[in-house]
Amino acid sequence: STDGDLVIGGLFPVHEKGVGSEDCGKINEHRGIQRLEAMLFALDEINKDRSILPGVRLGAHILDTCSKDTYALEQSLDFVRASLTRVDGSEHICPDGSYAVHDDVPTAITGVIGGSYSDVSIQVANLLRLFQIPQISYASTSAKLSDKSRYDYFARTVPPDFYQAKAMAEILRFFNWTYVSTVASEGDYGETGIEAFEQEARMRNICIATSEKVGRSMNKKTYDGVVRALLQKPNARVVVLFTRSEDARELLTAAQRANVSFLWVASDGWGALESVVAGSEAVAEGAITIELAAYPIKEFAAYFRNLHPYNNSRNPWFREFWEQKFRCSFHTQDCSRYSLKTGKFEPESKVTFVVNAVYAMAHSLHNMHQALCPNTTKLCDAMKPVNGKRFYKDFMLNVNFDAPFRPADTESIVRFDRYGDGIGRYNIFNYHHMDGRYRYQKVGYWAEGLILNTSLIPWAETSIPVSQCSDPCKKNEIKSMQPGDICCWICIPCQPYEYLLDEFTCVDCGLGYWPNETLNGCYELPQEYIRWKDVWAIGPVTISCLGFISTLFVFGVFLKNNDTPIVKASGRELCYILLTGVLMCYSMTFIFIAKPSTEVCTLRRLGLGTSFAVCYSALLTKTNRIARIFSGVKEGVQRPRFISPTSQVVICMALISCQLIIVIIWLLVETPGTGKETEPDKRYIVTLKCNNRDSNMLISLTYNVLLIILCTVYAFKTRKCPENFNEAKFIGFTMYTTCIIWLAFLPIFYVTSSDYRVQTTTMCISVSLSGTVVLGCLFTPKLHIILFQPQKNVASHRVGTTRFSVAAAGSSLFHGSASQSVPTVCNGREVVDSTTSSL
Repeated sequence: STDGDLVIGGLFPVHEKGVGSEDCGKINEHRGIQRLEAMLFALDEINKDRSILPGVRLGAHILDTCSKDTYALEQSLDFVRASLTRVDGSEHICPDGSYAVHDDVPTAITGVIGGSYSDVSIQVANLLRLFQIPQISYASTSAKLSDKSRYDYFARTVPPDFYQAKAMAEILRFFNWTYVSTVASEGDYGETGIEAFEQEARMRNICIATSEKVGRSMNKKTYDGVVRALLQKPNARVVVLFTRSEDARELLTAAQRANVSFLWVASDGWGALESVVAGSEAVAEGAITIELAAYPIKEFAAYFRNLHPYNNSRNPWFREFWEQKFRCSFHTQDCSRYSLKTGKFEPESKVTFVVNAVYAMAHSLHNMHQALCPNTTKLCDAMKPVNGKRFYKDFMLNVNFDAPFRPADTESIVRFDRYGDGIGRYNIFNYHHMDGRYRYQKVGYWAEGLILNTSLIPWAETSIPVSQCSDPCKKNEIKSMQPGDICCWICIPCQPYEYLLDEFTCVDCGLGYWPNETLNGCYELPQEYIRWKDVWAIGPVTISCLGFISTLFVFGVFLKNNDTPIVKASGRELCYILLTGVLMCYSMTFIFIAKPSTEVCTLRRLGLGTSFAVCYSALLTKTNRIARIFSGVKEGVQRPRFISPTSQVVICMALISCQLIIVIIWLLVETPGTGKETEPDKRYIVTLKCNNRDSNMLISLTYNVLLIILCTVYAFKTRKCPENFNEAKFIGFTMYTTCIIWLAFLPIFYVTSSDYRVQTTTMCISVSLSGTVVLGCLFTPKLHIILFQPQKNVASHRVGTTRFSVAAAGSSLFHGSASQSVPTVCNGREVVDSTTSSL
């Protein structure tokens, strides 16, 4: 204790927890001695400062909590003794008439600085509030202490743990560590801290693999059991610690015994203390720890290094500290030669907050003194004693001042929020091996937001470690979550035609669309159709061009020789119709190769069946005429009707009209247009096609099949007609070949319906071949005579039909003069025709 006009209490963990039934253990150098001396240092500086409470001296009454809440509560009774015994002795008279004799009563405590651990502060706060004694803690961070309904005389210069928990959760989320284990110390600090962390973790979809707790009376075996429990979750490589420094040290030692390592993320209980990692540096390597943002106080460092047992008698524990630190004993008189000036001084991380707490108490008293005692520098009656309730609510919670001893380039304000809490600011450290030694490296900062410099973190695996329950899914996979667990999943691949709506849902792009490279949307597939430069088009187009030119050439030759016997004998009118049909067949290739559109699709339907109908209607008319002439006509039968050129053209046009009617009905029933078509197993290919069904095309071609069959039948019946009637034989060749082409074409057309290129090419070649067969078999012989055997293109090589007679084979009965007739046998009958009109 130190004397003063106003006395401020202090609670510090001068000793560690005792073992077994012992209350106190060994001296706690950093958290005990340094913090205690920081309070004394701050009081010295305040008492020297004429701007703070001039004329009023502050004293101290400091107690040891031995790092134990129950022991601290017992010690804190000293703070309330003055309140309990604050009575006027003159009012108490003994039975013999003498006045009562009182023991020395300590001066009333104005306020208390402390405690250190949260569970200690909670116990003490429950006691002090009964006597309206304000309390400022320098290290207690439990969120419970923010509850003003229960701790209405408590304040602190440090922020509550939920800020720290938030910072730790943000670190995990930053590195995508979504599956972690936790270890908490028993008591309010660890339990409420880890509870706050778990709440923040859930908000960020971070899962807890296992939660362990370390107790106050644990031994090596129980710590080893905690390590074994952590190993049961191998995917949770990150372990979050919300523990006291002693518990963190024991846990690292247990991990070293088990020869295992984890990636530790630790609270300020570990902070940047060398004592935690001493002897366990290898298993601690890579740890990320959090420490309250503070600055070193050079003045305190100089003050502390000058301390010596012989000049620091006011600290009753300093001699014990000295003996423990230098491993000496004052009983042997060999301790005086040691000095704190030698060796490296490691400042305790909370020293700044101890100094700030003392200054906050002093500034609050100064403000109260100015308000209540404006006319004196001494204490007035209004502050004898200090009204704790008014002092706390009106002055302490409203205090605001620049932090003392701060570096010139540092802005730091000491103030409390409405809950009596300090401002949340944290430094983030990484413990790693560098330059031949292990050290803490500051790698980030947190103040309502995370700032990390990952380039300062030398990961042992050269890349950020993974701590996830399940491996990340591939680009085209979604997560199938396990029931009740948001961090464990099974990866399920999406279909090739699906995109990822989110990480849990595949969505079909729809026909004609395909996922983009990032699989976050779809794009419209390009429509495929045969283009003029494709190999599939070059072949059919070449054939059609050659056929088209050849047909035009034949057309020209026939027109030039229109009045020659060979052209007349061929039936000029039907030949020109037939050549027109052949031209239409060759033209169909260009229509089928053209890009599908409503107009093109209309022409396809109209042109395909009609081109065939023109060809086969003309051929049917020809073969029917010949067959009727040479059918079973009796002797003397009249000349058949409708064999004149005009009649033949009319019959041919009537046959063609039937096909046109069929096509028009088809166009009306099924409106022509285009459509996109995809195969179920090849949805990435979108074919632009006409919207007609192949079955409907078959119905349209059925009429042409009927024409082909009839032509073939008539050609077969007239196959034996000789001489000028050999045209029937060539028609027969044409129809036989056509039948073969169609028999091959129709199956190929329907079998290849899944490949539009093969189907279209097959269609074009088949149609062109049909025209080529007609052109080659019927017109090439005539063209050969016209061009190379003109001597045969005379009347003597022609058979007329104006005068007509038929007789049975071997008969000598003829109608008309036979002197200029040539008897001929056709299908078993003798035929004589001496007219000059053409067939």
